[in-house]
Amino acid sequence: MVIFRFLLGLAVGGASVVVPSYLAEMSPSARRGRLVTQNELMIVTGQFLAYVFNAVIGNVFGDTGHVWRYMLVVATLPAVALWIGVIILPESPRWLASKGRAGDALRILKQIRHENAAELELDEIKARISEQEKVKRVTFKDLGIPWVRRIVFLGMGIGAISQLVGINSIMYYGTQILQNSGFGTKAALIGNVANGLISVIAVIVGMSIMHKVNRRTMFLTGLIGATIALIAIGIATLTLAGSPMLPYVVLSMTVLYLAFFQGAIGPMTWLTLSEIFPARLRGMGMGNAVLFLWICNFLVGMFFPVLLNKIGLSATFFIFAVFGALGIIFIAKYLPETRGLSLEQIEDNFKAS
Repeated sequence: MVIFRFLLGLAVGGASVVVPSYLAEMSPSARRGRLVTQNELMIVTGQFLAYVFNAVIGNVFGDTGHVWRYMLVVATLPAVALWIGVIILPESPRWLASKGRAGDALRILKQIRHENAAELELDEIKARISEQEKVKRVTFKDLGIPWVRRIVFLGMGIGAISQLVGINSIMYYGTQILQNSGFGTKAALIGNVANGLISVIAVIVGMSIMHKVNRRTMFLTGLIGATIALIAIGIATLTLAGSPMLPYVVLSMTVLYLAFFQGAIGPMTWLTLSEIFPARLRGMGMGNAVLFLWICNFLVGMFFPVLLNKIGLSATFFIFAVFGALGIIFIAKYLPETRGLSLEQIEDNFKAS
């Protein structure tokens, strides 16, 4: 089980990098932002559907003792569908052009663009590749430069904050949290569907306003709301222990938490990381930021059950709230506003500060 979960982690990690990159390279420029951000919507939609199927399976086959096996079988179906779909997908024209296969790139572009547009886009791709080859890439040796060090550490901090506020304790262990607060197993599976539903709704709302609201404002609002919800869960678990109201209070607060996270923190994390790194810093900066994000994701997923068992639900969520408070201070102090600025302007602002 552990070995194959490790392999599954490699697959999910690889897909989380490849899918957004592929979407960005295949999309027309006018629709690129919308199509790439829809990836997040599809992720939470998939989680929601998983919660729904688990609730149905758990309530229908919950007495068999092998219910988790049925859940895993159902989970293989979209994996097989994705595998079949990837086989028939065309290669990225930008990747083909970067390997000197301009003819193949043009052939693919003509399949997904009008002919004139395809030729113009290929010329743009080749020009961009030529420009990037001339750009001097920033290396770890350049961390001695104050503005480079500041922007790299900012990206790492954003990646860490997005996970240390405990989002995946709820996404991975939502059923256990509800059971711990007083729900039975079948009721917890049903209640967890609410977490999936609010995640879908929140991402849709976040996508609709993310280009109308300042980045810092949206990020800070999400962190403040999520931190308040975490504190409320901790207090409720302490003061309502044994009360029939406790599981419903915990469920309502996790829904509130997810509304703030999925509607603001989640979208802002990826959008901000995509904006703060100039072209010559993007490789090292984004690499380190995503590395820290996944390390913190791993730590939360690994140690949440341990903390839940050793110190209880209340203290565990208070710890997440502390990280939320630190995140508010960090974002307020170090994240500049990037909305409406070009990458060059953002770079100049970091150099001047």
